[in-house]
Amino acid sequence: MNKMNLKSAPLVLALLGAGIVGGAAVEVVHHASPAATAAVLPPMPAATVQSPAPGGGSVVMPDFPLITQRYGPAVVNISVSGKARATPDMSDPLEFFRQFQRGGVPQRDVPVRGMGSGFIVGADGVILTNAHVVKDATEVVVKLTDRREFKAKVLGSDPKTDVAVLKINASNLPVVTLGSTENLRVGDWVLAIGAPFGFENTVTAGVVSAKGRSLPDDSAVPFIQTDVAVNPGNSGGPLFNARGEVVGINSQIYSQSGGYQGVSFAIPIDLANKIKDEIVAHGKVEHARLGVAVQEVNQSLADSFGLDRPEGALVANVEKGSAADRAGLKPGDVIRAANGKPIVASGDLPAIVGLSQPGQRLALDVWRGGKKLQLTAELTRSNDKATAAAAIENEQGGRLGLALRPLEPQERQEAGVRAGVVVEDVAGPAEAAGVEPGDIVLAVNGTPVTTVDQVKAAVEKSQKSVALLIQRGDDRIFVPIRMG
Repeated sequence: MNKMNLKSAPLVLALLGAGIVGGAAVEVVHHASPAATAAVLPPMPAATVQSPAPGGGSVVMPDFPLITQRYGPAVVNISVSGKARATPDMSDPLEFFRQFQRGGVPQRDVPVRGMGSGFIVGADGVILTNAHVVKDATEVVVKLTDRREFKAKVLGSDPKTDVAVLKINASNLPVVTLGSTENLRVGDWVLAIGAPFGFENTVTAGVVSAKGRSLPDDSAVPFIQTDVAVNPGNSGGPLFNARGEVVGINSQIYSQSGGYQGVSFAIPIDLANKIKDEIVAHGKVEHARLGVAVQEVNQSLADSFGLDRPEGALVANVEKGSAADRAGLKPGDVIRAANGKPIVASGDLPAIVGLSQPGQRLALDVWRGGKKLQLTAELTRSNDKATAAAAIENEQGGRLGLALRPLEPQERQEAGVRAGVVVEDVAGPAEAAGVEPGDIVLAVNGTPVTTVDQVKAAVEKSQKSVALLIQRGDDRIFVPIRMG
């Protein structure tokens, strides 16, 4: 199970796909083919039962057994196997010296096995799950509740939203009914079905604890927070409302132990269904991009900006040349609404952008300098920056194989560096040396670099090899690269 230490909290944000590599826990991809429309059962009118209330009378409770009986057969168990690249521990000075003498950081493939959950949305075998469940998989096996097993094809996987779409060769399958999070209320009953720790078809229940949660590792997904007990193996399974409609995909937990401790998160089904439709139709997903970094508005900031209440998304940075820049947004602006939808918390803005399409216009209600104004932004594709980086790779990739871009101010702050360039993509000699996407290049041959042009200039002066000073997480290492 993947875990990420959060500097802002003593907890661990853990993905829920469970797996094994040798003896270590891990999760475990991707590509395209069309699928037919799902034959969906109508939602249950009111899956409720009457229960005695203290002091007399009765209270209405969800009929969880009926939901489980009706839609449980559409929940599947997913087993994956594959290989992942492993790199030696370069924090050991002796190991680093040995690898330097050998001319690079060797990588080797290690076996990967994992498990998770999913649910059938198409009677012809279309299944939704998490992207991290099928990451690095070479074989995916889906097991139904009637014990039949099928090899699945991954139609597509979107790591940004952690949604993947599978297809098995079967027909007349039971399917779930998809709902919406629009009318989902904090306090509503919800139910999860999945395979925690491999215990198939496990049912747990709880309530919606919050909506629109932004997590430290993902600002594009407005998560549903619940207190439903979910654990490794639940990942990719459905979250049902009291009507038996799927309202989310169980994805992550906050935990100090790696197991459930009362706080779990699900991807809203509205977003997941949009991703599914794009993958089925095109085999890939194009995300819209506004190009701003935002933060919460607290009472002190509200007082400083003359706001009547601490609501909105405070613009901390505007990316040059982005949709936000062209629309006239400036740092210090407070976005109060987008396309007529109120922005209460800062996470509401990326949630709206995430459900939009590239090229779509976004009408923004903005508070600037004590006055209201309206701006209109035409959203761009989120991979525009990656396209520019790929062009750089074409220019220098024959020698080094790196696609680079400058660090954003927010990225510099998070990484704790004053300058550097980030690796967008890697191939050729750089990949063979062990450089990875997300690495920050701080220096080339001992000379600090702040721009892509400086890296190119340093590479052009080199004859046989270059030494890159790279920051990866909290670690800094020199990686020697023999140029092609």
